[in-house]
Amino acid sequence: MTFKSICTRAMAVTAVAAGAVAASLSLTGWASAAPVNSVAAAAGSGSGSAVSFGLIPSPGIKSCLPHAQGNVTIVPGSLNDLMAVSIHGMPANSDFDLFVIQQPNKPFGVSWYQTDIHADSHGNGFVTVRGVFDVETFSVSPGGTTTFAPTHQYHLGLWFNDPNLPFQLGCEPGATSPVVTPFNGEQHAGIQVLNTAQFPVNAGPLSQVHR
Repeated sequence: MTFKSICTRAMAVTAVAAGAVAASLSLTGWASAAPVNSVAAAAGSGSGSAVSFGLIPSPGIKSCLPHAQGNVTIVPGSLNDLMAVSIHGMPANSDFDLFVIQQPNKPFGVSWYQTDIHADSHGNGFVTVRGVFDVETFSVSPGGTTTFAPTHQYHLGLWFNDPNLPFQLGCEPGATSPVVTPFNGEQHAGIQVLNTAQFPVNAGPLSQVHR
């Protein structure tokens, strides 16, 4: 591959990312305008079509964050996929952790840490991630410290990065101290705030994405 072709491919990938983010944000009205058919154009980088879906409040979250929601657009590529995620209705200036998971609700199953997402002063945030986010997404451990067969992960889950925040917001009624979960880089996160439980447990939205 020549240097010119490498540069051309890099610019194309950048354009794909920009189009997918704009399209994802336009689904919620957060972006005032988005390029016409930007997702469709971005999907041209692979053989599959872009897929968009929502993130819904996890159990109990509506009582403390009534407007919490998210939107996801996955653009299949020839070698991997681009995932653009936007979140809304969150506490101002708060941080979250996104995982690809086997099951949308407890006990979640095999889970794979993807990225942090920061919500701004208006409770909105967005991020893009490169990886395999489609019907082929799976983990496997043939041996070592643990062993399990190839296991698909077709759902997404978003967790509070700070376990104290949902406790302070009243998201854990009856709890006398913050609930701590392992869903961040320090394995000291809060509870789940959004997921994809509107899809069947064994047929999460990533199973609808094809390259």
